[in-house]
Amino acid sequence: MTATASAQDTTWSRIMETSGSPLLLASSLRMLSLKQLREGGRCAQVSSVPASPSSGHRHRAALILARGGSKGIPLKNIKNLAGVPLIGWVLRAALDSDVDSVWVSTDHDEIERVAKLWGAKVHRRSPEVSKDSSSSLETIQEFIRLRPEVDVICHIQATSPCLHPHHINEALQKITHQGFSYVLSVVRRHQFRWEELQENEDRNPMSFNINVAQRPRRQDWPGELYENGSFYFSTRKAWESGLTELGRIAYYEMPPEFSVDIDVDIDWPVAEQRVLRFGYFGREENAAVRLFLCKVSGCLTNGQIYMSVSGEDLVTINARDVAGIQMLQKENIEVILISSVNEPLSRGVLEKVSQRAGCGLSFTEQRNALEMQKLMDKRKLHWDQVAFMGSESEDVEIMSQAGLNGVPSDAPVAELIAAKYTCQRAGGHGAVREFAEYILSMKRKSSREENHERIDRHNF
Repeated sequence: MTATASAQDTTWSRIMETSGSPLLLASSLRMLSLKQLREGGRCAQVSSVPASPSSGHRHRAALILARGGSKGIPLKNIKNLAGVPLIGWVLRAALDSDVDSVWVSTDHDEIERVAKLWGAKVHRRSPEVSKDSSSSLETIQEFIRLRPEVDVICHIQATSPCLHPHHINEALQKITHQGFSYVLSVVRRHQFRWEELQENEDRNPMSFNINVAQRPRRQDWPGELYENGSFYFSTRKAWESGLTELGRIAYYEMPPEFSVDIDVDIDWPVAEQRVLRFGYFGREENAAVRLFLCKVSGCLTNGQIYMSVSGEDLVTINARDVAGIQMLQKENIEVILISSVNEPLSRGVLEKVSQRAGCGLSFTEQRNALEMQKLMDKRKLHWDQVAFMGSESEDVEIMSQAGLNGVPSDAPVAELIAAKYTCQRAGGHGAVREFAEYILSMKRKSSREENHERIDRHNF
């Protein structure tokens, strides 16, 4: 058996383990890029078989703690941020990194379901470490007691959505290649700190890091390093000791544009704009979309059918959605509306809708991946060059293979599938326009130079 075949077998085995149903299976497939399947995948990344201690390989596990009892923002770990569950952003980065396994530790059924849909394994934590007073250290120690194969634990915070795989890999190398035992993420800040006084103290506060008479300009002062809370990596021994025996410590400095932490509601809109600009969108972000397939009923329309006095079927479409289609066409992205004989709309109505929208129509016996493959073959396209918008359970098969996929906010299965993007708008009310803007933002992101928007003190 070739290495590629072996990796693929491991990948399929892992999918079957975590899915449990055809719907979950198709959703799990979505999380594996076509490139990964063609090239055999990352064998160490998806393997469900613990590494053998005698093999000399140190098993590196990413662990995201996601308790269900968040006080600041209820269930914030799975709340949608820019169309993606918050925890999905860090899971996507971890799954594409060099770690051997990715775990979510939770006590909540819904968080467990979302974590599995995004490709993670789940550690169901005990009630003893699920209290408001439980510490992260206690939860991690419980995890490693049950996972003797794990040698390095990469504790990643779910509330840091701008994390990228290269951040994880570079920090991890400090342990695996440079001999450090504990690595934490930091960010450089240019903030002057002052001593806090009690109300009854009658003296001047002292400055910790500034001479008031010689206040430096920002560009002349290197600033200071602060923990940004993105991740904490350490060896098994350090966690087992309760972090009292850390050995060699190193920090990993993250650029400020990637240092986002969400704690209260007011952080959410700021984080949403930041993640759209600096977040990690997966390996597919470099794929150029050439074809957009959009389901008519429930996506371009709101699913309602009106009947005239003469018995004709009538539907409405949103002008914003038509504008979104035109935006894609101006960028040389072909748009095709798709429907089937099972749809409640007649072919005549569908043809009128496609004419008004100014795009093509594919009317088939069944709406499935095989029929869509025929469209792609005529255009000599691959799945990673296709964006798809659906709304029903029968659309999951196509969604699992398309390079980009999305669902309207009111899609019946919006909460059941690991959509690449979940719109804030409903079907027939601007969802297609919103998804079109997302597709174009991905196109701009893929063509942007790597450091084009890098922010540092020299560029201020």
